[in-house]
Amino acid sequence: MKRLSLLDATESDRGRIDLPLLAGVVALAIFGIFMIYSATKIALLDAGDDPAYYLKRQIMWVSFGFVVMFIVSKLDFRRYELVGMWSYGFGFAAVLGVYVFGSSALGATRWYAFGPVQIQPSEFMVLALILALATFIARRPEGLSAFDVRRMLLMVCIPLVTIAAQPDLGTAIIIALVATVMFLAAGVPPRFMVFLFLLGIVGVILAINVGVLQSFQINRLIAFLHQNYTGSNQKMLDLIRQVVNGKSAIGAGGLLGVGPFQGLQTTLGYVPEQRTDFIFTAVGEQLGWVGSVSLLVVLALVSWRLYVIARDSTNVFGRMLTIGIFVFFSFSVFQNIGMTMGIMPVTGIPLPLMSYGGSSAAVFSVAMGAALSVSRRRGN
Repeated sequence: MKRLSLLDATESDRGRIDLPLLAGVVALAIFGIFMIYSATKIALLDAGDDPAYYLKRQIMWVSFGFVVMFIVSKLDFRRYELVGMWSYGFGFAAVLGVYVFGSSALGATRWYAFGPVQIQPSEFMVLALILALATFIARRPEGLSAFDVRRMLLMVCIPLVTIAAQPDLGTAIIIALVATVMFLAAGVPPRFMVFLFLLGIVGVILAINVGVLQSFQINRLIAFLHQNYTGSNQKMLDLIRQVVNGKSAIGAGGLLGVGPFQGLQTTLGYVPEQRTDFIFTAVGEQLGWVGSVSLLVVLALVSWRLYVIARDSTNVFGRMLTIGIFVFFSFSVFQNIGMTMGIMPVTGIPLPLMSYGGSSAAVFSVAMGAALSVSRRRGN
């Protein structure tokens, strides 16, 4: 039997790439660049800074991401199984490393700082875990034993707990959801999934009561549940005001919006993090209902194509890999937009392919490249 090589791919392996997925990814990235510029130009001008600062950096990140996506899509996805467990090991080592070499901001230690560049390894860990779980499942064609399920559960819980302790509750939740769906797709018995669900509820209760969750995380949950709070907890009032201003910005856009580079809420910084976590508020205020719905349609298109690729793949590894990417992308979209509208708690989850940031751009570029590779060989 021929030994697999990571770079080994033949013309017979290659079919048509999923053009709707590719078009959606490119459209989101370009639109994201424009909205980041539109949301930050006025504030930077007022501060006497370069108005194109974030624009230039995001163009750099997206250009790099496109190159990575092209390379990953050209390689045969079946060869990624060779590095599945290695990626998990390196990813977890990087997550652990932030406790020693990482930098802190906003009460969390989850980044590596290289001059002006910050890298968040937990985002890469999600993708590494997807790759490792897909590899583990694909190498057991006879099915998963109870021992296999316990090993997979351990693979999930170790990085999940480590990331939650940084603290990065949003990414920990994504890991839990990705793993749950991949477990179900792999045929893990429903009774075991019910047990894991109950165990998760107990874990959350214990985390709250023994102090695992930080006070600001608890405040975020309370603020989400009590959005009409008028008490004396200033931190919670600030969180509520953040969401209220975000919803006000979206509502102020009306049907067609106030126009690019306009809008008091987002251009003047009344909505914090408008270039990253709250980029959707800039779309709502400046481009209105039409712009927001158009963005949602493109995001839905990307999610749908990921689902179709996973459904149609006859290769177990390719199917599991794309299922994980589908959940990673789709829940990130739901969580990010949901928190700007007050229907989800505020977490630091970026809007895929839209929010400013190098880590997010790189992670989703690799993910989309892998999905495009599966789409070219979904019959293999």
